[in-house]
Amino acid sequence: MEHISQLEAKEIRPGFFGKMIHGEKATVSIWDIRKGSRLETHQHEQEQITYITAGELLMNIGGQEYLLTEGCYHVIPSNVPHNAVALTDVKVMDFFAPARNDYR
Repeated sequence: MEHISQLEAKEIRPGFFGKMIHGEKATVSIWDIRKGSRLETHQHEQEQITYITAGELLMNIGGQEYLLTEGCYHVIPSNVPHNAVALTDVKVMDFFAPARNDYR
């Protein structure tokens, strides 16, 4: 057993501070995102489930805009283009399958 406080947050992109938990077949990332930070349009082979625990995140997923607030989640299928901007400071949990080896 481990505790999340033992993981070091890494600034993966400007304003995106993440703690990564890796299993053999999945990755969980826990993010603190600073207000105004942007995630450029990208896509990846992993299916992604994004869950907002605090704040407001504006996402464009497959050409459709979504305002995700505390308690909201969205399932992003494999290879669907998406981007985001933090309208406030945001806390997010992302679940990826298969595992994100680029986050190891």
